[in-house]
Amino acid sequence: MRVLIVSKACLVGTYQTKLELIGQQEDVELAVVVPPMWQDPAGPVHLERAHTEGYTLWVDPIRFNGQYHLHYYPNLAQRIAEFAPDIVHLDEEPYNLATFLGVRQARAAGAKTLFFTWQNLYRRYPPPFRWLERYVLKHVDYALMGNQAAVEVFQRKGYTGPHQVIPQFGVAEGLFTPPTAVSEQARDHGRGFVIGAAGRLVPQKGLDILLQAAARLSGEWRLHIAGDGPQRPSLEKLAHDLAISDRVFFDGPLPSTAMPHYLRQLDVLVLPSRTQPNWAEQFGRILVEAMASEVAVVGSETGEIPHVIGGAGLTFPENDVAALHAHLQKLQAEPTWRQELGQAGRVRALANYTQAQVAAKTTAVYRVLCEK
Repeated sequence: MRVLIVSKACLVGTYQTKLELIGQQEDVELAVVVPPMWQDPAGPVHLERAHTEGYTLWVDPIRFNGQYHLHYYPNLAQRIAEFAPDIVHLDEEPYNLATFLGVRQARAAGAKTLFFTWQNLYRRYPPPFRWLERYVLKHVDYALMGNQAAVEVFQRKGYTGPHQVIPQFGVAEGLFTPPTAVSEQARDHGRGFVIGAAGRLVPQKGLDILLQAAARLSGEWRLHIAGDGPQRPSLEKLAHDLAISDRVFFDGPLPSTAMPHYLRQLDVLVLPSRTQPNWAEQFGRILVEAMASEVAVVGSETGEIPHVIGGAGLTFPENDVAALHAHLQKLQAEPTWRQELGQAGRVRALANYTQAQVAAKTTAVYRVLCEK
């Protein structure tokens, strides 16, 4: 079967490991369309050619770059005509113009279609996006949902077609690994307690909570924050006001290929997200990457975070500085317990969230579609 995936998310190098795993299947001929870059509000995301074996990667122009609702690929109809896919997998939300046009163009060519969604909050979009979404939900052949909440959202919106809950991406277990004994000894020599966070520097990620909680710690510690975004100046000011600027390091955006090494330097990874009127944490992929690296994880009790962590890490009520501080204080004081949490996290990540599992489940959906 021929499968065409359209995905701006697959600009990220480590995410491409899923594509390689799908492309390795004997019954799959895979082609993937990505843009040259995506103008994300937190900063441009450029194509990383890291894992491109076993499938065809097409880098095509994109219109309205950075506009989630309005972007689309003007050459997609031509790609569909050339490749003649059995399935077009639109790795986008159903209210997007790109998804609407992709479903229409694929149906016109006789291909089956599916979309992917993270929507875990019910939102009623204004026209024309409500109409685009309605068309997609009526005509698509399958839906992939990133979490159980998305299933409930789309059932409420009237979607009655087949679906399955599969994360968009998992963790590449061969890349995200624990530190070796030698590197761990070298890492631990005189460095103190190392806290980490990674992601967009925006209010919903709750990094101000992390700064306030860390500021209450005593002893030797430092905090590394990877990523960029509009909140960086205010976070830097907050670190200064809390008199911890010398312990807080804003490491900027890192390529995905650098994240495995980055995580192996940490004692704990914190995701202190807070719910917004139009947003709740949809998965928190950095959590499973840290867990696979045997790093203890702490997350707020919002969105999917508690479900991803399960019993293999710690959670705290969102916006609760005192509760987060108490977790960090205990993790700092009890390295053996911290290591046990890290080991439990890796077991959970490998049991539930690997790229191999995501690729296998996604390929199984393709086969079901081709049998219809």
